[in-house]
Amino acid sequence: MGFLKPELPVVDFAEWSRGTRAERIRPLTRHWAEVGFGTPVVLHLFYVVKILLYVLGGMLFALTTTGIDGFTHVTSWYAEPIVFEKVVLYTMLFEVVGLGCGFGPLNNRFFPPMGSILYWLRPGTIRLPPWPDRVPLTRGDGRTPVDVALYGALLVMLLVALLSDGTGPAPAVGVLPTWQIATILGLLAVAGLRDKVIFLAARGEVYASFTVAFLFGGVETILAAKLVCLVIWMGAATSKLNKHFPFVISTMMSNSPLVRTKAFKRAFFEHFPDDLRPGRVSRVVAHFSTAVEGLVPLVLFFTHGGWPTIIAATVMLIFHFGILSAIPMGVPLEWNVFMMFSVLALFIGHAGVGLGDLTSPWPVVLVVVLAGTVATGNLFPRKVSFLPGMRYYAGNWDTTQWCMKPSAEAKITKGLVAIASMPQSQVERIYGSPEQALVMLHSGYAFRAMNTHGRALFTLVHRAIADGVEADYVVTEGERLCSTAIGWNFGDGHMHDEQLIAAMQKRCHFEPGEVRVVLLDAQPIHRQRQEYRLVDAATGEFERGYVNVADMVTRQPWADDVPVHVTWSAADASTA
Repeated sequence: MGFLKPELPVVDFAEWSRGTRAERIRPLTRHWAEVGFGTPVVLHLFYVVKILLYVLGGMLFALTTTGIDGFTHVTSWYAEPIVFEKVVLYTMLFEVVGLGCGFGPLNNRFFPPMGSILYWLRPGTIRLPPWPDRVPLTRGDGRTPVDVALYGALLVMLLVALLSDGTGPAPAVGVLPTWQIATILGLLAVAGLRDKVIFLAARGEVYASFTVAFLFGGVETILAAKLVCLVIWMGAATSKLNKHFPFVISTMMSNSPLVRTKAFKRAFFEHFPDDLRPGRVSRVVAHFSTAVEGLVPLVLFFTHGGWPTIIAATVMLIFHFGILSAIPMGVPLEWNVFMMFSVLALFIGHAGVGLGDLTSPWPVVLVVVLAGTVATGNLFPRKVSFLPGMRYYAGNWDTTQWCMKPSAEAKITKGLVAIASMPQSQVERIYGSPEQALVMLHSGYAFRAMNTHGRALFTLVHRAIADGVEADYVVTEGERLCSTAIGWNFGDGHMHDEQLIAAMQKRCHFEPGEVRVVLLDAQPIHRQRQEYRLVDAATGEFERGYVNVADMVTRQPWADDVPVHVTWSAADASTA
């Protein structure tokens, strides 16, 4: 790949465009295996600069605190509890504004590179309440001035806390006032009940959990924060005990800017170019990294200083740097930096704090709630987003594909209050011609197909399209449409499921057959299958069933012939 120019796939467009979708995807999966997305080096450097600016911002907010002094004397203050509090709240602000996960071109966001604050301070945009039928005052799907005020108040309150000094007794510089912590949690909770996307974008399962720990005070705040880290690591490791994760490794390493040679990238596959399932190297890396994430944190938590703690901390720093250096799609970059800081600030800076310091049940209660959410998310993935379920980059998350006629795209442009244009329009603006845009659209399909669920999604697309005339439709990632419709996306199908379909139908009035959506649930940890639904935006669900994981992992990425097991269809019901 070049420094300024991307290394794009090269095809004979006239011949390539005559093929089926599977035939068009095939050469692009080979390109992905050897090159990745083809991102120019300068774009990776852009993300590196963003990481450095994030670190600089965190240091500057810490240094606004009375008693925290010395830009070059970090070792004298990095472990102060108020510094950890400010880093948590600063990272929450960074994320909920839209600068963190899901930012920029590596998340298919071009014009503009972020949504979030541009949407959530604007009345009339779509909001998605998590439990509108159960929680009073949360019904509806339109953002009101009240929602704007709640989001704005959250931003202001985060800034107030970040610019505040510590109060209270030891340590010397104190901690943030309890009223500030409680107010931030209250605003995030109310805003999140009005719109779950705000809570997810704030990475509430991580940063809100730490913020709750700040309410406990004293040494129990440090203990509770350590326990939160433990749940995050072990929850993520548990979710990777599946057949999907090696596919994530091979796909991610193909796109890594540090893996420069094509020969090395090919080694992650079974037998390039004909067998693009994960090879032995991918499987070894997947299993080893899962073991590290699941076991080393236990050593880190239960050792209280000395070489065992230092070795465990070093391993976890290398683990997170490995993810960070790959610049993965979705760009969860600052989260990895934050976890590296947590290793140092909590487990090195307060190595002696452990379960023996427990004096109240609240840290245990927090851990039980978090662990219960992780367990529920793994057992019932349709009920819990992959973020609070902590199924990070496990290759196993809810996904959708939207099949839309050009007339539907025109209705979306007219009917939605949005900042970003439709994904296809953005791609054409970037790549200059409809032909190259079509190739890059299929490059996106290739990325999806490199993951196991892609095989099922493109198989189900055939079943979803009305009358089987696929040439009449543009197939669009639900994740990419999500960024246009609600302003944020991070691989989570819970944000572009039936709730978003209904909100868009309300505004756009699609005709029957104009928009068809494939919804594929993640795999429950105790079952080797994934359930699906096919939904027409105008008439509702018309088929459901499941696909077996074994049928997905044994096929090549361009395959779209996964056996489908139908458990209900509207056609059969109408003739019964």
